[in-house]
Formats: sequence, C-alpha cells, structure tokens
Amino acid sequence: MGERELLAAKRAHLEFRARILQSTRTFFLEQGFIEVQTPLLTPELAPEPHIEPISAGDNGLLITSPELYMKRLVVAGYQRIFQISPVFRRGERGRLHHPEFTLLEWYRADADYHVLQDDCRKLLDWVCKAAGRWPGWRYQGQSLEIAGEWQTLSVRAAFRTFAGWDPVMEEDQTRFDTDLVEKVEPHLGFPRPCILQDYPKTQAALARLKPEDPSVAERFELYWAGIELANGFSELTDAREQRIRFEAARETRSTMGCPLYPLPETFLDSLAHLPPCAGIALGIDRLVMLLADAENLDQVVAFPPE
Repeated sequence: MGERELLAAKRAHLEFRARILQSTRTFFLEQGFIEVQTPLLTPELAPEPHIEPISAGDNGLLITSPELYMKRLVVAGYQRIFQISPVFRRGERGRLHHPEFTLLEWYRADADYHVLQDDCRKLLDWVCKAAGRWPGWRYQGQSLEIAGEWQTLSVRAAFRTFAGWDPVMEEDQTRFDTDLVEKVEPHLGFPRPCILQDYPKTQAALARLKPEDPSVAERFELYWAGIELANGFSELTDAREQRIRFEAARETRSTMGCPLYPLPETFLDSLAHLPPCAGIALGIDRLVMLLADAENLDQVVAFPPE
C-alpha cells in the first residue's frame, strides 16, 4: 500500500483526532484559560536523567516540554494558561512512544495538584462526551468507563499491593522504574481512570514536597487502561532547592555517561517570583489512541516516525 492509500485509510482517526483537539481547546477557553505558544528551540532544558533531548545544532535543543517557558509566563502574572505543542525526545520509539509527539500542558497560579486532578476529571468527561465515548466504550477488547468515581492510589500503596515493597522507605531507582512498568501500571485505570499520587521525593525533581510528609512529593500521574496519560504536580518555587535538585540530576546524568547541558539559569532566576502554582502535561496522541480504540500511536498521527 502506497503513502496515498495509507493516509486515506487514516482519515477517520485523523478526523477523530481533530474533534478531540477542538473540544480540548473549547474546554480550556470556557474555563478562562489563555492559549499560549512558546519556543520549540531552546538553549537550556531542565536536566532529567531519563529524558534525552534532540540537538538542533547551533540553534540549540528541541524542547522536551514547554514547562520552563510556561512557568516564566506564570511568573509574569498569567493565572491560567494552556498549550498544545509538539515536543521531542531522542530514542523513544514504540507502541506508546514517538520521538516527536503532542503534549497538552496547562498551569494554574494559586493552585495545587488536587486542583489539577479535578481539571483532569472535568476535561476527560468533556472530551469523552464530544467524542461520543460517554459513559463508556471498548478499548482493545476491554470495557472502559468515564462516568463514575475514579480510583486514587498513593505510590506507596500501589507498590506494596502490586510489587511487594515500599519505594518510599527503600530507594532503588532501577527497581522502581522496572516495577512501575511491569508490575504496577498494568493494574491501573480499569475500567475508569486512576490517579497515582504522592511519589517518593527522589522521583519528583520539579515538584514541592508534602508539608505533612516530606518523604513524598505532591506529584501524580493519570492512568487509563494501564496507559500513563498525564503527569502533574504542585510546583517547587524554591530557587535554591531547585538548583540543588538540578545539580543532582546533572550528576546522575554524568554517572550514566549521558551528555551534559548547561543549567537553565534564566528559569532559575525567575523562580524567586513564581507564585504557588501547579502544572500538568497530558499526552494528546495517547488520549486519541485510547478513545479511538487504536492499537498504537502510529494509527492516530498522519506521519509517524520512520
């Protein structure tokens, strides 16, 4: 089958994708958010041990997330902002991963991660109604629902139940990463979405710690049908603490033999003026795949990576 035929065969999924994007924009605009656009090229990124940026040569790096730019807008007084943007991460290719994909990211000033969780409930309810997936449908043979109460689990409880150990008390990055994917995630989000919250402090470089339990951070991830859809948190606003965490992440990258990049000094300078806020990123391609009952991301983007 040639390219013309392949693209024609995707028409239903691409029209469905357009409907989801339109309903997402409508949701945020009706909630009083401003849609923003930030650069795709940047001279500096937040150092993360397990995310590799793509170099654009002398032009800098392609963004792995618009996060740092959007927080600078919050510093400038923007109370509610959202963005739908392509982002880029080297070496990611599979059923649920592309090196270029689409993120929906939004931020609220004077809010915490509980407010974002409420946003997620309202957004998915709105989008599912617009997409004809309310109150439920079937995804790859599984019955899924949007109507009804969502499950909320702490990371500690989920790991104790499904992996048999406590990642808050035992710091083991390799074991955490492996067990999250192989033992925990497959149980999350059936039939309704699941919120996995309160990550160990070592797993949340940009999130603030819980005041009542500083061993964990105010971070959560949203799962549905065993698929991670979103990652959000109450933002860390302490510039000194953020620099310490970035330097630790940079040291980890060095130990792993990963390329090192300059610290995002412009962002760090702005943190002194960042108000209490919360932000979240949601994978649009994965959401479309789920709602369209598509087996993989390739089916819901016009031109998947070769």
